Amino acid sequence: MEIGNIIKQKRFKASMTQEQLAEKLGISPQSVSKWENEISMPDIALLPEIAEVFGVSVDELFGLNENEKLRRIENRLEFEEPLPGDVFWEYEEYLNGALEKSEDKAKIYSLLAHLYHHRMDSDARKVSQYAKASMRLAPERKDCQWLLDMSEGQAIWDWNAGNHAGVIAFYQELIEADKKANPDKQTYLPHYWLIDNLIADHRTKEAREVLAEYSKLQKDRDYMIPVYEANIALAEFDEKKADLIMDEAFRSFGDDPNFLFEAAQYNARKGSYDRAIELYEASYEMDKKPRYIDALQAVATIYEIQGKYQEAAGTCDRILENLKSEWNLTEEAAVKDAERQKSRLLEKAMVSF
Repeated sequence: MEIGNIIKQKRFKASMTQEQLAEKLGISPQSVSKWENEISMPDIALLPEIAEVFGVSVDELFGLNENEKLRRIENRLEFEEPLPGDVFWEYEEYLNGALEKSEDKAKIYSLLAHLYHHRMDSDARKVSQYAKASMRLAPERKDCQWLLDMSEGQAIWDWNAGNHAGVIAFYQELIEADKKANPDKQTYLPHYWLIDNLIADHRTKEAREVLAEYSKLQKDRDYMIPVYEANIALAEFDEKKADLIMDEAFRSFGDDPNFLFEAAQYNARKGSYDRAIELYEASYEMDKKPRYIDALQAVATIYEIQGKYQEAAGTCDRILENLKSEWNLTEEAAVKDAERQKSRLLEKAMVSF
């Protein structure tokens, strides 16, 4: 349905004349008549005011169906940071309402999670900014150090606060529920996430048990078995054994860009940064386009750790080129984030001279 027809219906439902609507919007009645007769469209700047008059969202003026509305929300989360407060609450209200009637409730819950994560991510940047400003003036501010822990995911010394027992229990429950619901067709991904957190907490005996279950489920990622075996050995402080496992895996999977990426991560975890960069670059070059930017982001981070700020900024240029040429992204949040990172690194490079 065209927007002019929707405005006409909303106006009739509100028992409002064209003259009354025009007066509320500060325009001529002839303009309203042209909209309703599809001779012209409302100016985009007027859409929020029209929506407010009728007590609806701008999306409702366009008569979007559920799939179109959900896609619009997804797009805005990709493009805009942070969301204006009224838009956030509009989307939150819509998604909660959609839970009652949508057949794809998993999709709605996922979008609600993305919506709140989007706000959390925007808020976390502000938390970090203000906490650091306070600590620069008063380095002893323990409360602000705790806030940085929460906003930036810093290492937490206290085991009781830094362990992953809660999320480990969740993934264990998820896997057991999946076994019961799909005994012949379980998904392997929760096994990844469970093993990751078990290794992070050095619960290596349990990690091996889950890896044995995973090895029976996976179909096309054989390389992850030695990768996890090596990382389990590393978590047990047996670097020699871990290196031998990875060396053997290279004989079978050395031409797989996905394995090379995992090998790069392995080397980054144990501080072999030059080797990690070499492998990240190799995995990126061998991958098919359009390529994800994870490898380049890792390279930029390692260069920054090494104090090579110009090289890190140059890698941000490569990230931007990838986003624009391979993904056709120009204004999305990922582009803005890469631009911010580049500016920050160039400032550090200037200071270091």
